[in-house]
Formats: sequence, C-alpha cells, structure tokens
Amino acid sequence: MSVRRSLPAVIGAVTLVLGLATAAAPSAAADPCGFYETRSDAYYNHCTNDGSHVVINVRASLSPDHERCVGPGKTWLGSASKIQGAHYVGRTC
Repeated sequence: MSVRRSLPAVIGAVTLVLGLATAAAPSAAADPCGFYETRSDAYYNHCTNDGSHVVINVRASLSPDHERCVGPGKTWLGSASKIQGAHYVGRTC
C-alpha cells in the first residue's frame, strides 16, 4: 500500500478518535449528582426526573449544620471554604 493511499486513512482515523474524545468531554465534565465543589463554590445537584424537592443536611465549617430544601438541578450552597459537605436526609419537602 502506498503512502498516498494510507495517509488519508490514517488522518481520518486520528480525526475520528479526536472527535470522539472531545464529544465525550462535556458529559464527563457535567455536574455530578449530590454534593460537589469547584475551586471556590459548593453545590448540591438534585438529579431527578419527577420534579421532587428533597431535604439535605449541609455541614458547615464555622456554623452549625443545617437542613435545606432543594429542588431539581444545581443549588449553590456557599463558598467551598465554608461548606464541608451535604447529603440527602431521606425525606421530601
């Protein structure tokens, strides 16, 4: 096989692999369900299809823990330096 015939095939394969890698990147970077932090902020992402609101317990670093009602999707909890974690307590609100 000549280089002229194999080069387009190699370029096509590399383009396909790189295209698949970049297509997969946004879903891998999507917000995870439950508690997560960025460099500066803390969030709770309630992943649901039924529109429910749930109670979470928020663990704070310099103040008492507290409960909070969150709806579907991402909820900002505060600065990552002030929030240590959050978890679902097993009931709706």
